Amino acid sequence: MKKLINWKISMLWFWTAYLAVYTVITVHTVGLVLKMEALESYYPAYVKTLPFHPLYCIIIWSLFAFLYIKMVKTNENQLSTALALGISWSIIIIVIDLFGWVIIPHPFTLTLKEFYVDAQPWITFVYLAIFISPFLGMLLNKRIIKNGA
Repeated sequence: MKKLINWKISMLWFWTAYLAVYTVITVHTVGLVLKMEALESYYPAYVKTLPFHPLYCIIIWSLFAFLYIKMVKTNENQLSTALALGISWSIIIIVIDLFGWVIIPHPFTLTLKEFYVDAQPWITFVYLAIFISPFLGMLLNKRIIKNGA
C-alpha cells in the first residue's frame, strides 16, 4: 500500500505556507494597521485584521497544497491524500498556535480566551481554511491537468 503523504515534501510546503501566511498577517497588522507605531497596541491591531486571516490562509495554504500535490504527482487517491494532508496540517497548526500564541511567554502572548474565544469566528475559519486547502489544491491540480497546462 502506497503511503498517503510524503512527509518531507509535506513539511517543506507546510513551513513555507506557514511563514508566508504569518509574514502577510504581520505586515498587515504591524505595517498597515499600526503604521509601525508602538507595539504596545499590537492586540487591538491584531483584532482589526482577524477577518482577513481566513482569506490569507485559504489563498496561501491552497497554493502550497497545490504545489505539494503537483510535486508528489498523486494522480490516484488524490482525495485520500488531500484528506490526510488537511488533517495533518490542521492538527500541526493548532498545536503550533497553542504553544506559539498562548503557552510560550513573549511580548505578544495571548490568553486562551483572547486567542480561542475572543477571536471567534475567525480562528475557526482559519483552521477550516487550512483543512480544506488541500482539497482546493487538488481541484486546481485537476483543472490544470484537464486543460493540459
